[in-house]
Amino acid sequence: MARVELQGVTKSFGPITAVQKADVTFEEGSFTTLLGPSGCGKTTILRMVAGLERPTGGDILIGGRRVNDVPIHKRNLGLVFQNYALFPHKTIEQNIAFGLKYRGVSKGDARDKVRQALEIVRLPGVEERYPTQLSGGQQQRIALARAIVIEPDVLLLDEPLSALDANLREEMRVELKAIQHRIGVTSIFVTHDQSEALAMSDRIVVMSAGEVQQEGAPEEVYNTPANEFVARFLGAANIFEARVSGGDTGSVELESAAFGRLALPRDRAPRLGDAGAARLVVRAEKLTLSTSMTAPPGAVAVGATVEAVDYQGQLARYFLRIGEVQAQAIQMIDGRPFPEGAEVTVSVRPEDCTALPGDKRSGAA
Repeated sequence: MARVELQGVTKSFGPITAVQKADVTFEEGSFTTLLGPSGCGKTTILRMVAGLERPTGGDILIGGRRVNDVPIHKRNLGLVFQNYALFPHKTIEQNIAFGLKYRGVSKGDARDKVRQALEIVRLPGVEERYPTQLSGGQQQRIALARAIVIEPDVLLLDEPLSALDANLREEMRVELKAIQHRIGVTSIFVTHDQSEALAMSDRIVVMSAGEVQQEGAPEEVYNTPANEFVARFLGAANIFEARVSGGDTGSVELESAAFGRLALPRDRAPRLGDAGAARLVVRAEKLTLSTSMTAPPGAVAVGATVEAVDYQGQLARYFLRIGEVQAQAIQMIDGRPFPEGAEVTVSVRPEDCTALPGDKRSGAA
């Protein structure tokens, strides 16, 4: 295991800056996800840690050692790519043992290490097969076995599940996290899939336009986004224009066209003062729909019209109109969802809301 540190790391490709002064620490033994849309700089960071790209500025440290000029084969890293990168003409044993061959490991020891790696990824006994004889999920496990067999200090995973179908992808993300726990290696995972990041990570680093927007535990980043970009990128968020109308040490009062007056706990609006423009952030699943005009205890209720319904089996995603404001709600259903055109009551608890400053400090688009 090794700690990985980025200290003011910048990467430019000619006039284009792909990563801008990134300061991120990947703790020993942690599973950290770099999350963001295509072109945000997350894969560039992974490639710089791997030694495939050299930073334009700043320093990269692995285990306290500056590695800016250290070639990839001297960094003791395990790499897993989106396309597996297995040799089709080599057996599974030869594929997994490939990295051991260049580390001076004897054939006997290499065979034992390959067997152990296959046990870890739960594919024992496939040493003599070829990659084309395995399914996509099995090939991904072999790619992982090849990465961990060398006992790397850091494991780098570049969207390794994106080529799998939806069901297998869910199975593999559970399995991948379990394997990482068992071997305890510091892991850096790149994805644009929010559900993967939330399900697998100890910490998430959200990126946009080459800059780190927020980092923290999954529940922290999801429930208290640092800016509007993070709020919109992670899950389905309603963002309403609002105005601070007062407050004290324990709460902040907001006025919005959607829900009128709400008194949010101060820790749900840490960057707001006692006056000025604001943005009220409400996750779609925090809105509750009903036919009753009575609000649940502690909640605020308003009337709304269902404009469209996205039926998802156990869930329904509703597109609503609250006066002149549009909103989304996601709700478990038992039977049929509310139909289009239905008049419903929408309620929300203030403690389930977050507030951001109303100016453009709300984050990159």
